[in-house]
Amino acid sequence: MRRHQTVKDVRNRFLENRIFLNRIVVLFFFILVLITGLIMRLVYLQIEGHSKYKNMATHNRIKVMAIPPTRGIIYDRKGHVLAENLPSYNLEVIPEQVDDLDETLARLQQLLTIPAEKIAAFRKQVRRYKRFSSVPLLLQLSDEDVARFAVHRHTFKGVDIQARLIRHYPYKDLTAHVVGYLGRINDRELKVLSKEDYRGIHSIGKVGLERSYETTLRGTSGYAEIETNAQGRPINELEKINSIPGDDIYLTLDIDLQKIAYDALGDYNGAVVALEISTGGVLVQASKASFDPNLFVSGISYADYAALNDSKNMPLFDRVLRGQYPPGSTLKPFVGLAGLEHNITTFQETLFCPGFYQLPKKEHKYRDWKKWGHGHVNLDKAIIESCDVYFYDMALALGIDKLSHFLKKFGFGAKTGIDLKGEKAGLMPSREWKREHRKKGWYPGETLITGIGQGFTQVTPMQLARATATLANKGQVVTPYLAEHIELADKKQVLAHAEPENLNLMPENVAYINEAMMHVVHSSKGTARRIAKDIDYKIAGKTGTAQVYSIKQNESYNEDEIEFNMRDHALFIAFAPVDNPKIAVAVIVEHGSHGGSVAAPIAAKVMKQYLAEVAY
Repeated sequence: MRRHQTVKDVRNRFLENRIFLNRIVVLFFFILVLITGLIMRLVYLQIEGHSKYKNMATHNRIKVMAIPPTRGIIYDRKGHVLAENLPSYNLEVIPEQVDDLDETLARLQQLLTIPAEKIAAFRKQVRRYKRFSSVPLLLQLSDEDVARFAVHRHTFKGVDIQARLIRHYPYKDLTAHVVGYLGRINDRELKVLSKEDYRGIHSIGKVGLERSYETTLRGTSGYAEIETNAQGRPINELEKINSIPGDDIYLTLDIDLQKIAYDALGDYNGAVVALEISTGGVLVQASKASFDPNLFVSGISYADYAALNDSKNMPLFDRVLRGQYPPGSTLKPFVGLAGLEHNITTFQETLFCPGFYQLPKKEHKYRDWKKWGHGHVNLDKAIIESCDVYFYDMALALGIDKLSHFLKKFGFGAKTGIDLKGEKAGLMPSREWKREHRKKGWYPGETLITGIGQGFTQVTPMQLARATATLANKGQVVTPYLAEHIELADKKQVLAHAEPENLNLMPENVAYINEAMMHVVHSSKGTARRIAKDIDYKIAGKTGTAQVYSIKQNESYNEDEIEFNMRDHALFIAFAPVDNPKIAVAVIVEHGSHGGSVAAPIAAKVMKQYLAEVAY
């Protein structure tokens, strides 16, 4: 019995030892696996993942801050600043550093009385940029707001005040359409803009020169690597690549002339353009009504934008490049020149004007502005007194094909090519145009009214000014431009512009037309004779009145009995001095009714001021 029990105890101890050893082996292999995994992880961290985790650690310590460039300045021809950069304090947010953005914005809104629309605009901006980017919430903080935020700065993590330069337009509505303005980059623009080129930049040129010369004015962004502490506060600058400022642009525009033209329009809306005849440089480009472009720089409010957009005066509309008007009688010198060039008439040939014109075998009467007629007129008298009947007959003799083709040579119906975006082409109708766009044939009566600048014909003020300069240049067509040269530090680059195109007109024909236009101003029966007083040089000009609506056959036009916005537009084109042309001007006064008494004096003021400063 004892022997049997001893054998059993031995067997139990052997089994226990075996189990114990098995457990040790399993534990050893488990520990070995853990050690192997740890070694593999250490190898990965030290070798394979070294670069990745080093970068992550570095980014926790080092922040890359974009350095936006200083935008180039825009000057007029005399060095007056038209667009500048002024220091401003902006409230900016780095979303990545803000624990609760909604709560932070709510507290900021309460502290600084931020309009809801500013908050909405900021949220849109946040979605457009990386979370580590500094996004402006408020621009141009007042001293009071800066002081109020400074007291509570420690409670707003990721929010700070930054000193920036902000765009400013000192001449406001005088240059709004031509210089343009900056505005915040929108979603559509963000999709096409280079992220590298616009690093740290939140605004872009929207209209005018600011848009057309965006690349030149913008400059090149830089960056700085900033070492920060655990709270994200900068403690050291490790590396810095400075931004490159944008180029300054000098224009042909004369702000003094611009103000004279703008003020001369008075209570009327309209446009004034003046060109330097020899080059095509734009001296005046005034569009009225206008607006203050500074409203758009820091983000225009909904109320302000609605007031501008809904105004019956349409202040946002650029009348110089986008306004399309019937040229009225200002087209007559060009129609007369077409008749001479095509041998339809001569200097001596006359026509009797009874006050109306009728097509053969037609009862409809195309009336002259002078009910009792002008009597016997030649081309010179027809231009001086603006005889409609003469040009009805001239247009019919030419035919719409020859007339349209000739007038297109002067740039009517095509963009002028000025160095601004958004220009309209106007309309010079033709047989083909009507067939394509109106699905109808051309009628002889339409040729008649085309001959006096009515009907389908539409021109822009810039087109009229260039065509007038072409007459003064004896058939040399210049391309209008605004940017004369660019400058940065000691660098000056004169910008290249299109060479003049020669229309190869007969010199004696151009001279005859120009002399007739001079008689418009300096003869006793000229429709612009009022502006000939107190000047010691000769002006060549042509008045025009463009109908806003058609008058029925049995009706008469009575200015005093119709609403203001239904009255005729007043037009005037001119160049001076006649013997050595320096300046060409085109004026359109909306609902001004009379070219001679309303539009012509505006042109006279501009020419008088300009010629007082240049040798002629």
